[in-house]
Amino acid sequence: MVSVARDPRPLAERWRPHRLDEFVGNARARYELRTWASRWAAGSPPALRAAVLSGPPGVGKTSAALALAEELGWTVVEMNASDARNESALDAVAGRASITHTLSATHDPRRPARALILLDEADCLTGRLTETPRATPEPAPLPDFLRGRYGAIAALNDAWGLGRAPRTTPFGSWADVPRTPGRSAWAKLPAAARDLDEWRSVGAKHDVSDRGGLAAIARLVRATRQPVVLTVNDDRSLIRYSPVFRSGVARIRFYPIGPSEIAQRLTAVARGERIALADGAIDAIVRRAQGDLRAAMNDLEAVAAVPAGPLQLSLLGTRDVTVDLGLVAAELLSSARYYRATEIRGRIDATPDDLLPWVEENIPRFAPDAVHREAAFRTLAAAELLLARARRWRVYGLWSYASELLTGGVSLTVRDAPVPIGSNASFPQFLGEMGRSRSARAVRDSLSAKVGARLHASRRKSREAFVPMLEGVFLAARGAHAGPALRRTARLLVRELELTPEELGYLLAIDPGSTDVAEWFTDDPESASGPAPGAKAKGSSEPRRVQRSLAEFGAR
Repeated sequence: MVSVARDPRPLAERWRPHRLDEFVGNARARYELRTWASRWAAGSPPALRAAVLSGPPGVGKTSAALALAEELGWTVVEMNASDARNESALDAVAGRASITHTLSATHDPRRPARALILLDEADCLTGRLTETPRATPEPAPLPDFLRGRYGAIAALNDAWGLGRAPRTTPFGSWADVPRTPGRSAWAKLPAAARDLDEWRSVGAKHDVSDRGGLAAIARLVRATRQPVVLTVNDDRSLIRYSPVFRSGVARIRFYPIGPSEIAQRLTAVARGERIALADGAIDAIVRRAQGDLRAAMNDLEAVAAVPAGPLQLSLLGTRDVTVDLGLVAAELLSSARYYRATEIRGRIDATPDDLLPWVEENIPRFAPDAVHREAAFRTLAAAELLLARARRWRVYGLWSYASELLTGGVSLTVRDAPVPIGSNASFPQFLGEMGRSRSARAVRDSLSAKVGARLHASRRKSREAFVPMLEGVFLAARGAHAGPALRRTARLLVRELELTPEELGYLLAIDPGSTDVAEWFTDDPESASGPAPGAKAKGSSEPRRVQRSLAEFGAR
């Protein structure tokens, strides 16, 4: 009986599509990619010579590029994150692509052959745009290399057979060994050739950094004679470096794949691979994948080694997926479709309260005119009202209605038709202000607690009424026209409330480390209240008593 060797590749690789029509999900992205490629297939290079495929992992960006090349008969020159992607390496790839194109060129001018340059995970480049590659180090001098290997010149002559081979003369000393072999007769000896090959290989170190990689990609995108595809998780990392990635490329967005489409694909794969699954295993894999088809295929392969039953389900836990709220806000404000917007909202594990500031901040940036802006804010106001009622009455069933208004409702009112995502959503301004004012709010809360404890008032009452009053007192005492009585009162407040420099700086609206704040903690010669508690009165050995006890009043 002849055994058939099993394909050792992962399941996701074995079932990788060979044509764009075999793909699962992202029909619009596939259409845009095929349209871009058709311009290359037509003849001369188009205006947009490169395409940037952006989207979360596992949605088919790399597979789409490979399937496109296979469908059109293009060869592929690929570089991924494990390769050196500096300036010299990328220039070598461009040269290799031109050579590949020449060797695979057909004689049919109506369909010229192409070599697709695929730069996978281009957003993982760490080199900055202005960096240049490190200079390639010079190899060690040949005499030093040979001396370290053989030690004595006689051992070198004996190992190479110098003097015994025709037209070779033994070296008299290490000074006679040239720095490079040139066309010497001894360089053709087998032993010498092996040493020279090793000297060249270990002497020149390979630069595996990313230095100059972004600049080389930008030049390649502008002047390439072959189609270039870059795959990224987030295209904003490229847009920040060069304007060529904003307007000089075709930006194609891939989205997470729908649950029903993933379930159909997994069912077909399980049937083709003859994998026995427990009831509910497909649904559990789909929930765990969260739109990542590659992760779903890996989970299917993991449970395939276990017999069908409860053990398969126990292997499937949960997968944490981090979603950029800014990207979600940009997508739903550009979709103009109710169900598409609610589907985008379903991808994030966050409350409507977390998403509302992002939508509120970016409606003016995405609305085309004042009419759509006003309609979108009215819908957003209705969603915020439902959220307020949910918090006040603790009826969190209102979250579902607020979420639909926040996503699908705003998406329908902010635009009349879907548009490409042309700009990125901005971070909510008030959240940024809250982060920048965190230290000031902490000082204000500490001051409110001190004042409230002395006046027997709540912190809220102290913060709203008494702290503003103290600010007015100290600002007036710091003024040029303040009288001595007001200044003495302010100094007494500093002692009575035991204010810190930070708290006093908050009341005076100045830097707590400045000399103006330090002066308030020095003794005031004009103070009528005398020295600080515990100090001795001038001209007396007894300390001044500033307060009597209740027993003393009773004794009188």
